[in-house]
Amino acid sequence: MSGLGYIPRIVDDEIRPRLAAFGAVVIGGPKACGKTRTAREHAASEVLLDVDQAARAAAAIDPKLLLEGDTPRLIDEWQLEPALWNTVRRAVDDRSLPGQFILTGSSNPADDMTRHTGAARIARIQMRPMSLVETGHSNGAISLEGLLQGEVPRSADPGLTLTDVIDRVCVGGWPAFQRLSIEDALVGVRGYLDEISRTDVTRVDGKRRDPRRVQQLLRSLARNAATEAAITTIAADTAGPEDVLARDTIYDYLDALTRLMIVEDQPAWSPHLRSRAQARTTSTRHFVDPSLAVAALAASPSELIRDLSYFGYLFESLVVRDLRIYAQAFDGSVMHYRDNTGLEVDAIVQTRGGSWGAFEVKLGGEAHIASASKSLLTFAQRVDTAKIGPPATLAVVVATGYAYQRPEGVAVVPIGALGR
Repeated sequence: MSGLGYIPRIVDDEIRPRLAAFGAVVIGGPKACGKTRTAREHAASEVLLDVDQAARAAAAIDPKLLLEGDTPRLIDEWQLEPALWNTVRRAVDDRSLPGQFILTGSSNPADDMTRHTGAARIARIQMRPMSLVETGHSNGAISLEGLLQGEVPRSADPGLTLTDVIDRVCVGGWPAFQRLSIEDALVGVRGYLDEISRTDVTRVDGKRRDPRRVQQLLRSLARNAATEAAITTIAADTAGPEDVLARDTIYDYLDALTRLMIVEDQPAWSPHLRSRAQARTTSTRHFVDPSLAVAALAASPSELIRDLSYFGYLFESLVVRDLRIYAQAFDGSVMHYRDNTGLEVDAIVQTRGGSWGAFEVKLGGEAHIASASKSLLTFAQRVDTAKIGPPATLAVVVATGYAYQRPEGVAVVPIGALGR
């Protein structure tokens, strides 16, 4: 079902081998990140449950009817009819053939019924908004996987300016907004977030939630992006003239936003340490795409360039988003580090094989790069490399400029040159 005008996605290279090995593949990701369009590139037939009411009615009577068609058969937004999960699982068992179904979903079922029942039958792939490589704003000259294999980065300035990077944060990686003007894209992302607040947080599990309070929470998350803000901090931050969000309400709303894959916190890394420092276990808070923070605050590029201190946090979220996309392609994960002495590292990327690298994120400037480099070297000395091995790379990811290695061995990589 391949079509013209398709922009290849990094997850394409994950979908193909999994279809060859598993009976079904589940692609999960936030609404509008491009799941359906990508799935169609690999499917031979489809049923779209979010728009086909007849199919929804058939699913309620005889779910097996929806499985009939050329394979791989795409079942889009399958979570709207959760009973389909067991039907697909049984069909995979009965057919004993790989590549039968592709399921896409923009939320996780409330009871997480899929957690234990698809082992060895169904593969899962997480999809996010587009990275800068996918939107064409990074040339990908410096491979993240290569860095984790010890490669020394070297590339010319890819040409991104700080203004360009601010625009990319505002537009985000949403496929539908890539060809719009910055102003129209800002309107589009704000509309997207408004729809999340008004309908999607209720639709995810049928529990009514106050859109005004959801928006309060979203604004607080935006103000605290790329920080370890505690629930108490968020509660205080949501205080209005008359009320404040209760802790239970915040937990409930965060759960809904997590199931919608709108927020994606960055877990802490807990390595063996040589020193007496103790690694903290608090996650760093991020939206799945930094454009959502911009939308929640109704900010504009001109406001962000006047507040580069805050924009630095959004840039960190942009880098974390792209690191996640690139790392997933080689089965890597992205964490962060902070200990009780205050030493922190913005991103730790670790492969399943154990190779790892540490990344600090700075907008740029020699003084900031030098400080980040010193911090990374201090961190590397603190880690017990006898138990986890030495870092394959220590790198500072910056907004603009060249890729090179500093005399002390720390790499400097502009986001416009970073790729998988």
